[in-house]
Amino acid sequence: MVDVVLQNIKKAFGDVEVIKGVDLHIEDREFAVFVGPSGCGKSTLLRMIAGLESISDGDLMIDGQRVNDLSPAERGIAMVFQTYALYPHMTVRDNMGFSLRLAKLPKAEIERKVNEAARILKLEPLLDRKPKALSGGQRQRVAIGRAIVRNPKVFLFDEPLSNLDAALRVQMRIEIARMHSDFDATMIYVTHDQVEAMTMANKIVVLQGGVIEQVGSPLELYHHPRNRFVAGFIGSPTMNFIDTQVQNVQAESVTVSLPGGGSVTAPVKDRGLKVGDKITLGVRPEHLLESGGDGQIQGKVLVVERLGGATYIYAQIEGNQTLTAEIDGNSPVKVNDAVTLGLSGATCHLFTTDGLALEQAARHPLAAIDRGHSVAH
Repeated sequence: MVDVVLQNIKKAFGDVEVIKGVDLHIEDREFAVFVGPSGCGKSTLLRMIAGLESISDGDLMIDGQRVNDLSPAERGIAMVFQTYALYPHMTVRDNMGFSLRLAKLPKAEIERKVNEAARILKLEPLLDRKPKALSGGQRQRVAIGRAIVRNPKVFLFDEPLSNLDAALRVQMRIEIARMHSDFDATMIYVTHDQVEAMTMANKIVVLQGGVIEQVGSPLELYHHPRNRFVAGFIGSPTMNFIDTQVQNVQAESVTVSLPGGGSVTAPVKDRGLKVGDKITLGVRPEHLLESGGDGQIQGKVLVVERLGGATYIYAQIEGNQTLTAEIDGNSPVKVNDAVTLGLSGATCHLFTTDGLALEQAARHPLAAIDRGHSVAH
């Protein structure tokens, strides 16, 4: 059971504390993704797990062993970096087998491990090429193959796809996800791209300012964000936020006013709210309706983005606020049109003035789905 456990992990550079007491349990065979904005501490945290950054305080356990003082080579990990870091004078075969030769493994075993990794990553026709003769995606596969041959306890990925074009990123996401399934391995992956996090992880760790904002499965974070930061970071396009106020409070529902008149009732627990309290209404672009709904907001279309299967519109509403809505790709809507956007109370989120989400009265039936592993928090 190769669990990775962080117990009150801290990291300071001089007087500046960049990791501020992180507690996290990554279970055996999980695919955990650290995600957050630039400077949130995700790469620093990964480098501390790898042994490339010292730990200022706290305990790091890998496979039940405290590894704070162990070198990277002694931790049983393999890391894939943003840059491929391949030896330009070596062939693909030699690049992949280099660490094994340093470990003085028998030549036959090295050849077997390299050939098996090449088969998995579809690199067999490229084994005798040098890096300059490879595409970006092929070089990244070689870097992953170099990690695979070491048969590590834990795979670590530090933004490995950020240098690739959009099509290659999608292809590599699929390959890495398939590799996780084939190897049934523990993987920790860092990215700033929440789409990568949502599509690859079965546990997402959202970081901001050196602390964990929320941990959960992708759909748990999508349907039940703990606060406004997580709600705005998970989902693309980002969630709409509307400043409003409370109209009515019941035990398991809160009614809020809508810009331009009208209201919508969200099935949430009230947390001691009173009529007239300021509150923020959150609704995702894909949950805004072209017609119907429990409440409506009038707006004027500022921008239209047609993607084929879907169309995004950006509409100005009362109060000089802008809403993003995802509508049908065949909608004839155009700039300067007047639109009516509907909201369903069941898909609305409410946030207090300090940014905390009101607890929803019922859990979404898909929120616990995490690709087959249990995630309990």
